[in-house]
Formats: sequence, structure tokens, C-alpha cells
Amino acid sequence: MSFWRNIAGLAVKKPDAGDCADCPATRPGEDPAFSTAVTALGAKLAKVDGRASVGEFDAFSQVFQPDAASERNIHRLYDLARQTTRGFESYARRLAKRYAGCPTLLEDVLDGLFHIAAADGVVSPDELEYLEQVSDLFGFSPLVFRRLKAVHLGIGADDPYGVLSAPHDATDEEVRAIWKAALSEAHPDRARARGLPNEFIEVAEAKSAAINAAFDDIMRERRAMALEGAA
Repeated sequence: MSFWRNIAGLAVKKPDAGDCADCPATRPGEDPAFSTAVTALGAKLAKVDGRASVGEFDAFSQVFQPDAASERNIHRLYDLARQTTRGFESYARRLAKRYAGCPTLLEDVLDGLFHIAAADGVVSPDELEYLEQVSDLFGFSPLVFRRLKAVHLGIGADDPYGVLSAPHDATDEEVRAIWKAALSEAHPDRARARGLPNEFIEVAEAKSAAINAAFDDIMRERRAMALEGAA
């Protein structure tokens, strides 16, 4: 279950040792540094599109549930932080450093930020850019961000992973197997063997070309990322 959506419960227990290593001894729900950084990131996100709405604070409150004793301070910090988007980078870096051994928790924080961004029914390009910057500051790869984006917003029509119906975190071998299966299913020879008219064969040819192009795009992107990581 998502840390973010259950932060009140996690205030009384530590993150799963299987997901985290070398995390601070303080439980996240009781960690003032965590609360401050998360509140600031959520508030500044609400300001990104130029209108920090009540609905976005309500969304923040749904996923970040402070105890009664600290609720007033959290609300005050939220109001202060949402006055400007400036400075969000330092909060993201602070969280990334403090919870570097617990990427699952950082991913759940990003989940919560997506939830806030979508509170008014639309995730603007500026909000999406903010989320991507936070993801990068957390140390996540573009593929991780693309997966999270797909979970919350759906797979874009131009996303090669969507063309192949392949998970963004699939291994190279899994992507290759999915590509081969999709190509076999869409191959024009199948349409010819079924005696379908030329129009259907042309559609199959276009689909096969799109499948091959998507596979090439994915592998090209992964090679480029591997080279960047090795640099």
C-alpha cells in the first residue's frame, strides 16, 4: 500500500525493511524534516499553475494527514510555501538525501504530488514539468517518471511503451519478447493468409511499422541512458 496514502498509519511504524535501507531512525510520519519538505513541495506544486486552489489543499490533506497537534503548523507552512514556487529544489534535495536508502518512499511522495496536481481535473504542462524536476532531484530515471506519469495520467499516444503495451520498467529481454509477440500478431502475412482485402493488409503493414519503430525508440533511449549513466 502507498506510503503517502497511508502516512497517518506509517506515523506509528517504520517503512518496510525490504523496501528501505539506511533510512533515518525516526519514522517518516514523526519526522519534522519529512513533514516540512513534503508540505512545501505540495504547496509549491499548487502554485505552479498560478492558482493555489482550495481543492488542491483538500487533496493535500487527503494524502498527508498530520496529527491534530501539528495540523495548525502544517496549514501555516502550506499557506506560506504556496506564495511562490521558488525554492522547491532545496526541499526535494533534502528529502532525496535524507531518504536516499528508501526510494520506495520517495516514489510514494511523487505519487502524492501527482494526486495534488490532478485535484482540479487538469495537470498543466507547468505542473508536469515541476513533477519531472522533483523526480529528477529524487534521483529517478526518466523511465521511472514515465511509468509514474502513465499510472496517473495514462500512457501518451506517442509513448513507444504504449504502442507495444509494455511496462516502462520491463527488462530489455521482456521488451524484446513483447515486441516479437506483437509483431507476429500484426504481421501482414497473417492478413494475407486469412484472405483479407488489400486495405487490411495495408493496415497490418502500418501497424507492423509502428511496432518496429516503437521497439527501436525504446532500445535507442535505453542505450543512451546507459551511456549517460556510465559517463
